Amino acid sequence: MGDWSMPIGSLGEEVVARLCELLDNAGRGWRKLAELAGAEKRFKCSAEELEMCSLKVLEPRGSPTQCLLQLLAERDCTLRYLLGCLERMGHEQACRVLSSAVQDVIRITVQPESQVVAEGTQVSLTCCATGPPGLVYQWFCGRQEVPGATSPELVIDTASPVGQPEWYICRVNCGATFTFSRWAHVQVEKNGSPNSVPSPGSGYCLTTAGLQILRQPRPCRLAEGDTLALECRAIGNPPPQYQWFRNRRPVEGAQAPQLQVKLVTTAERGSYSCRVFNLFHEVWSQEVDVEIGPRLFTSGGSWQEGDGGSLEYGSPGQLYATDKVALLIGNMHYLHHKQLQAPIVDVHALGALLHQLDFKVVSLLDLRKAEMQMAVDEFLLLLDKGVYAGLLYYAGHGYENFGNSFMVPIDAPSTYTSEHCLCVQRVLREMQQRRTGLNIFLLDMCRKRNLNDDVIPQVGALEVTANIVFGYATCADAEAYELSQGEFSNGIFVTFLKRWLLEDEKITVLLDKVAEDMGTLEITRGRQALELRSNLSERRALTDPIRPPGQDESSARNLQWAKAHVLPESRHLCFDCGVTVQLAFAAEFSNIMIIYTRIVAVPKDITKCEARLTDIPEELDVDLKCTNKESPEELGSPLAPVWSLSCPSCCLYSRICGLQKLRELAFTVCLQYRYQGMDDFVEERQRVNVGRPLIAKLNLQWAASPSPPHSPLFSSPPGSWGVVEGSWVNTPEENLSPEGPSSHTP
Repeated sequence: MGDWSMPIGSLGEEVVARLCELLDNAGRGWRKLAELAGAEKRFKCSAEELEMCSLKVLEPRGSPTQCLLQLLAERDCTLRYLLGCLERMGHEQACRVLSSAVQDVIRITVQPESQVVAEGTQVSLTCCATGPPGLVYQWFCGRQEVPGATSPELVIDTASPVGQPEWYICRVNCGATFTFSRWAHVQVEKNGSPNSVPSPGSGYCLTTAGLQILRQPRPCRLAEGDTLALECRAIGNPPPQYQWFRNRRPVEGAQAPQLQVKLVTTAERGSYSCRVFNLFHEVWSQEVDVEIGPRLFTSGGSWQEGDGGSLEYGSPGQLYATDKVALLIGNMHYLHHKQLQAPIVDVHALGALLHQLDFKVVSLLDLRKAEMQMAVDEFLLLLDKGVYAGLLYYAGHGYENFGNSFMVPIDAPSTYTSEHCLCVQRVLREMQQRRTGLNIFLLDMCRKRNLNDDVIPQVGALEVTANIVFGYATCADAEAYELSQGEFSNGIFVTFLKRWLLEDEKITVLLDKVAEDMGTLEITRGRQALELRSNLSERRALTDPIRPPGQDESSARNLQWAKAHVLPESRHLCFDCGVTVQLAFAAEFSNIMIIYTRIVAVPKDITKCEARLTDIPEELDVDLKCTNKESPEELGSPLAPVWSLSCPSCCLYSRICGLQKLRELAFTVCLQYRYQGMDDFVEERQRVNVGRPLIAKLNLQWAASPSPPHSPLFSSPPGSWGVVEGSWVNTPEENLSPEGPSSHTP
């Protein structure tokens, strides 16, 4: 009886060719097989993949069935599942071909076992297999054939010197069909050695599962800037492989027994475990908690701790910050409320100006409630004593009840309450707990009363500090407005704020000047006026210089911030036809990325070719109208004229939004080309994985169960990571002249 649990990839070429003959037709053929196989979600093929299969008929020896079987094999489809699909199709002939092939599959029935033996004795390794007649055995030591070792049993003389374990494996073949046994290692010990007789505690007595963890990771508590070191050791046959997980998600590049992360930040906190596996077995380590807290500063040395955590250094009266960070959120595309236009332009303009003031800026568009909350949580991790970090800007729908302001996420229901929104005062309270030097809230939203919400939230008592500034775009019980001209819209608040933001003025004086300017606008007079609330007692300005207290603390904070700004490296894809395609990336916001494809090399016999992106992850809800466009302006982004200045010509552009929803970004580059003298196009595809770019690195989506492990026979190479040299294209646009107001209705 054959092994039906084996993957489709174990089928021989002759069997696959016979199945292709039977299924390459429009009736009970490969399309019906794809439909039935798609009943299980992981085997469902997209429309683009089905189109790719159908286009195989244009190739000289192309087969849609072979292409489909390859897709199923890459998703670890078993022979049993394939047979079930063929049976439901009623294709008896294909079922007979597959059943006959499985009977001829070589199956190892007795695997060689690892052993520890005393020096001078003989050891025997055994490998037995079933399959078609005429099975041939060949033993290997490492990669070298063992001369004359062509029987199921291998006898080893251990009179050789004691040393490292020798690894043995057996190949069983019948003609061109073959399979390998598990690896077995033989450890030779000197007589009298404590390990000369295997025991349960020796580490060499394997469990019946063939895989055993010898050393479990241990929980630890660290401070920012420390080095995280976890270790998981196992023994197995074949040798074990490792994959570390944090909060049940794989840690990129962590595939060794030891996990080490230098200069940790609070982003690395969480529950860690290690998956240990080989070709046949899998075990998990225990899950341990890693706690990482802020490194506390102590007074003394060349700086002193001032009121509220600001730092005085050097010249009298000069105030310094340990760092300056800002979180900018703009919500536009609401699911159940009026769409807004200005936040994209306002967030971009404000972010560009804050960069000039040496702020670390995270700018995000269109967040749901959970994403907003987790973005705020990550923002709070950047704050520490003395940081001029409390610059939180929000543009979108909002309201104010009982003195509390609420930011409305894009997924808020039509009749939302405080339960569906984020309370600004709660954020302030958490910021105070971080002992920041200056807390600034710039709220570009309506402050009308929400009649659907009569609950008074219990925020808790705020601390008495002299470092809080609230800049409201409008007065209590009033609306905030946008100014429109063509495709651009600016909020009135930011239109005037960006004129003064770079001035070396106390922040309250600066906002007073903004309020005076806003009062000169005739069309909103009596409708919208900036309101300033502050208890700031010292002359603190956004232009105050930065004096970090120590390199380790600054490096840890920089690492945390930098994670939200890592773009994938530009790369070149080489296709079999000789065409080379460049992939490059640019950031519009922390959660919006531009990908462009460009043909950089074409053989002379190819007259036309084009590279497009397909199979973009479904969770991004990508608008196909914003992909593979010949000009940046076609993407529908009002900022395209800004970032496109650094992009080369003759590209296809794609705009990818909502990166905070990603676990990883993988897509397909589809190359279509035509040879001289031919009318039909030929197609090639390459799968690309760029990991978690920009804000996706911070895991703002809720924790989910880990994805199923990949088959070792069809594992994809991991996406590479790296920081692109240079900074984002992020320059402020010119002031827009208003034509008329349209409100941010609450």
